[in-house]
Amino acid sequence: MDTSPTLELRDLSAGYDGAPVVRNLTLTVSAGEVVALLGANGAGKTTTLRAISGLVKLANGSVRLDGADLAGVSATDRVRRGIVHVPHDRGIFFQLTVAEHFRLDGAVRPDQQEAAFEHFPALRGLQDRRAGLLSGGEQQMLALSRALLRRPRVLLLDELSLGLAPVIVERLLPVVRDFATRNGTAVLLVEQHVHLALKISHRGYVLSHGELVAADSADRLSGDSALLAASYLGQRRESSG
Repeated sequence: MDTSPTLELRDLSAGYDGAPVVRNLTLTVSAGEVVALLGANGAGKTTTLRAISGLVKLANGSVRLDGADLAGVSATDRVRRGIVHVPHDRGIFFQLTVAEHFRLDGAVRPDQQEAAFEHFPALRGLQDRRAGLLSGGEQQMLALSRALLRRPRVLLLDELSLGLAPVIVERLLPVVRDFATRNGTAVLLVEQHVHLALKISHRGYVLSHGELVAADSADRLSGDSALLAASYLGQRRESSG
């Protein structure tokens, strides 16, 4: 696996109305790597993803794609450069059918339409159904399929599991890991099901109150139950030194 970073944040600070939500965050994600961004609600995870995709302005620091600083690059142009963001609300249109969503994303030829169902074949039988009539799991399959169809350089996933049973999440997350490995996509994953997220991730970062409190391999983070429990309660673990 190429260890040079595809995505790099350097001392990133960002927030809303002049109030920073994330402060001095530095992290990297390499090609083919899945990295989990963990922490309690309000820790700054979603703000981080929105800053990367250009939806939130930076107060300080930088976002770099393949070494190039994205300062001044619009959200639309970041998508063109290969940054694809699946928000927690899934970003789908309830009145459009599954097939219409894929056509909207450029899948107009038969081979392109077939590729749209590659990762979740169950959607093929639902292609004429409006998205608003799909189950939560089917909607998330649609949102993820649309993102993967674009063959992103960087994939940002915000709470794939929101509103879904863990058994559904267990079907979605391995697809993300497999896609990253086969296509060299850098994946930054925000997920409340921490152990499921770490199971398919290579590394993880933990935020607490907008600041980085831990960064390690997924295996080591999975074994640090005290750190994870403190982070999800929005607390800072006291140093044992």
